Amino acid sequence: MNISSIIKRISYYSPMTQVVIVGFVCFLCPGMFNALNGMGGGGQMDRTTTNNANTALYCTFIVFGIIGGSIVNLCGVRYTIAASGLTYALYSGSYIYLNHSGNGAFTIAAGAILGIGAGVMWAAQGMIMVSYPREEEKGRYIAVFWIIFNLGGMLGGILPFAINYNTESDSLSDGVYIAFVVLECLGALLGLVLAPPSKVVRNDGSSVVLVKYTNAGREAVEIVKLFMNPMMLGLIPMCFTSNFFYSYQFGPVNASIFNLRTRGFNNIFYWGFQMVAAYLLSFLLDNTNMTRRKRGLIAFGIVAVFFNCIWGGTLKLQLRYTHGPISATEPTDYPGGLMDFKESSRVAGPMILYMLYGIGDALYQNFAYWIIGSLTNDNQKLSRYAGFYKGIQSLGATVAWQLDAKNVTYLHQLIGNWVLLVISLAPMFYVVATLKDHSEDAVLQKDIDSDAEKAVDSDQLTV
Repeated sequence: MNISSIIKRISYYSPMTQVVIVGFVCFLCPGMFNALNGMGGGGQMDRTTTNNANTALYCTFIVFGIIGGSIVNLCGVRYTIAASGLTYALYSGSYIYLNHSGNGAFTIAAGAILGIGAGVMWAAQGMIMVSYPREEEKGRYIAVFWIIFNLGGMLGGILPFAINYNTESDSLSDGVYIAFVVLECLGALLGLVLAPPSKVVRNDGSSVVLVKYTNAGREAVEIVKLFMNPMMLGLIPMCFTSNFFYSYQFGPVNASIFNLRTRGFNNIFYWGFQMVAAYLLSFLLDNTNMTRRKRGLIAFGIVAVFFNCIWGGTLKLQLRYTHGPISATEPTDYPGGLMDFKESSRVAGPMILYMLYGIGDALYQNFAYWIIGSLTNDNQKLSRYAGFYKGIQSLGATVAWQLDAKNVTYLHQLIGNWVLLVISLAPMFYVVATLKDHSEDAVLQKDIDSDAEKAVDSDQLTV
């Protein structure tokens, strides 16, 4: 690679630079949120408030995930991502109030507001990640984003692990929550650094924007069409399942059998192993020596076998206990009590299994994004598809967090996760088996010229 090609690749207006920027936004905002959620109960001993806050979050996320793509198409990526980032800071800050008041109402309300912001942010992120690269680069761009994004989860695991290393407290201190708030505010400001899509140019000189001018009426029609699109309907089980397992992994597993500092330690590796898995999967997904369909079917087989194996291992673990700590006087019934990372003889197996959860999450979600990115190269369509994915994903998460909030037995939660996985495989296989090698969406020059005249905001997805 010569010097000029390197300069083009790192140019501010290059697709890779934009994906890196949005990766760091998500590193600082959703990444911190994931770290907080990964502690189980948002770092609180009593998970009730966090479960209800997550339910409120995903209820609004369902709606704003589905319409989020249209909001991004109409308002542009920079200001929508920046405003969305502030909702993450509000949510983390609400736990400081919870620590001092014991009143969870503000945290639940903040969760609902976060659902609005998250729905819009993830629609914008998905559009940038899967529409900016060329077809043969999508796996790599998804991996680059996923690696940066999950650095946030790792950092969010290091913070509570370090701050609570010498404490026996069952809840995170104010200092941890304040650190999260500061980082999430920085992430929101970073969103303003993103370039308008109309100015982003690939290394081969092509524009990333090849779509028609849009308006509110058209976006409303296009949202309705999502629910009549056979491919989108086929992906609903995959979307529904893709975050369903978080509530079980973070609560009934991490928060129920490990002490506080070990939960943070686990999350360092949970999110860290996601980066490794995403990087390795990208080599398969971008392997041009195979047809897109063949790559997809191999990846499908890896995801199906891997997830069934980890749920099988989880069943063996789950049969050893029925609940986590309920109160200061009623500890977990896991044999020997809560585990600490220093108890190597006890902790090795469950900790490795928890790390494998992270690999499974990365494989499933990176593959899901790759499938969506293989359906079209149209920016506006992909923003809607990404929003649809996150909206249906949030519907599943809403159900999952309420199952834990309503004290559904841990074993039944595990069985539910496993059954949903199996249900999602058949329609996922169908969609992958019908993929074509190319999905270029051509736009006539006369349409491009006409749309350019209509554009009134350079940050909109217009040429």
